[in-house]
Amino acid sequence: MQAHYNVPCPPRAEILRGLRDMPDGTEILVAGTDELVGFAAFSSIYPGPGLQSGLFLKELFVSKAHRSSGAGTSLMQALAKLALERGYKRVDWTADRNNPKVLAFYNGFNASALQDKLFYRMDGDALAAAAAKAGNV
Repeated sequence: MQAHYNVPCPPRAEILRGLRDMPDGTEILVAGTDELVGFAAFSSIYPGPGLQSGLFLKELFVSKAHRSSGAGTSLMQALAKLALERGYKRVDWTADRNNPKVLAFYNGFNASALQDKLFYRMDGDALAAAAAKAGNV
């Protein structure tokens, strides 16, 4: 996955530590046989419309050798099934606007592309500045 996003891959020990110490509520569905084909990393979220729970898909990744094999579709279907089994009412995710192939993939699930939502990220200096101003909550 790191190579796909053109970012450095941490050492194996760091990856394993991250998996072992995942935040509570983080889950990973894995597709594979004797090798890792792909995964979906997600968390439960609350509240949604009508004060209902849902899932937030943080990352859907299928290795290059297995793209267009149906693995991504299977992971999305498994995630939908898991949401319903838990009584959740929706699955949310983000997608790169400039990737027509991934947009076509997600459009295949008849999901609504919400144009009225904007994805924000606070990190680095902005994260540190906001935290420094925090009082006791």
